[in-house]
Amino acid sequence: MRVFAIACAALLALPAWAEGEQAGAFDYYVLSLSWAPGWCATDGAGREAAQCDPANDAHFVLHGLWPQNETGWPSYCRTTARNPSRAQTAAMADIMGSDGAAWYQWKKHGRCAGLSAVDYFATARRAYDSITIPQVFTALRKDIRLPAAEVEAAFLEENPDLLPEMITITCRQGRIQEARICLTRDLTPRRCGPDVIRDCQMSDALMEKVR
Repeated sequence: MRVFAIACAALLALPAWAEGEQAGAFDYYVLSLSWAPGWCATDGAGREAAQCDPANDAHFVLHGLWPQNETGWPSYCRTTARNPSRAQTAAMADIMGSDGAAWYQWKKHGRCAGLSAVDYFATARRAYDSITIPQVFTALRKDIRLPAAEVEAAFLEENPDLLPEMITITCRQGRIQEARICLTRDLTPRRCGPDVIRDCQMSDALMEKVR
């Protein structure tokens, strides 16, 4: 019985994320920008994804705009909002890489925003447009290795409203994976919650060239 009680206490201490929560019940957004060349070299390899076509010069693309709680996050929320049409998801491909990515983000995260699909995608586009992506990355023409902290520093230099506690850089498989920026529900930069601030500490993270 004591072991069971300890196990229950441990579970209660975990981040409070769940599935199927009520739409609109969240504290802030996480704007997730994925480094497309890295994704194309790993998960995207062999998928013939549009963002992996060298002609598209994809760099930091919109992975998603995620409703977030101060601790934990909702997903696959209950909502009466209608699902987006093919045309609506296709219209997001220019910044999300594909209509399939837009559909998945709506299904898992967008429904939790408490918005219609049209308004959610419009909000995601405004959030993406509110951040200046450093030109040094958009024009990257050779593979480089660098400290993840330098990627964060470049974003901070180009976006004066951002403070270090409002952005985090993640790594995966030795590569720069994403820049994640915390925004209020009005899309103003704000401090990230404790389970979002997980800066990559790599000193030689790989960033593949844009093309």
